[in-house]
Amino acid sequence: MPTRTELQACWELCRLHNNIGFWVVWLPTAWSIAMVYRAQPEISAAQALLRAMVYVPLCFGIKSLIMTIDDLLDYDIDGLVERTKNRALPRGAISLVRAWQFFVLQVVSGVYLAMTTLSSTALYASMPAWPLYIIYPTCKRWTNLAPIPLGLMFKVGIFMGWSDLAGDIPWDILTPIYLGACLWTITYETVYQHQDRADDIKIGLKSPARLCGEYTIMICTSTALGFLGLLTYGGMRNGQGTAFYIGVVVAGCILLKTLVATDINCPEKCKAMFLGTPLVGQIILGGFIADAVFYRFAEGIAF
Repeated sequence: MPTRTELQACWELCRLHNNIGFWVVWLPTAWSIAMVYRAQPEISAAQALLRAMVYVPLCFGIKSLIMTIDDLLDYDIDGLVERTKNRALPRGAISLVRAWQFFVLQVVSGVYLAMTTLSSTALYASMPAWPLYIIYPTCKRWTNLAPIPLGLMFKVGIFMGWSDLAGDIPWDILTPIYLGACLWTITYETVYQHQDRADDIKIGLKSPARLCGEYTIMICTSTALGFLGLLTYGGMRNGQGTAFYIGVVVAGCILLKTLVATDINCPEKCKAMFLGTPLVGQIILGGFIADAVFYRFAEGIAF
């Protein structure tokens, strides 16, 4: 049986003390559920809410799985980086063998949960992202573009939420939002990686922070605007109304204001920008939900 120290290490491997990873996986899924709730009157509020709740443990599981495999494949690097040197594996709180056993347990339970709760359409929509769970943790060894596969796998819920309720995937509506959400990932991850820039240079690792350098804020402002633009376009394709656009404007103002004010040479400022990421997605979700409710009320459609 695992010791108390090993159980604490497993908690740390999953990052259950820090749930930003959950929010950036679950929120795009919830956007999608709110969108299909507005678009298809036959879907009830109870159905949409239940499906959103079902995705809570699933998204926690995906986030935890990715964090664990990331620590397993990067334990040698983590020990050389100031920010990560005290993680469970580098400091010896759990052995590699025991950590791999925990990972296998996560995989088995996660696959079972997905197979028993997801529709076949949603399950198939998620499958292209599965190989990225292994590829992503290796990226910093060979590419500066790690946020791209991270975005592709973290934001696939945009297709899953809709298809779970409707049984189909409107690619023309959801693809722009998916691509925009990937640009959002590039935005906050690039700034976040500036915390480790000095260590990455010393060790010889690649990162988007090293790639963008002093042009980071300018580049990330462009990706943020791309995110907001594609999100708006996808909303237009779905017939979203005023409340949605207000949500996008408010979230966009917060994102851009925080981004422009961030000093990339100050790790604490970079961390603070990253910690504000869930609020941006939550405001957008609030816009989606309010718009769906107002629309149904105005059209006399049952909730």
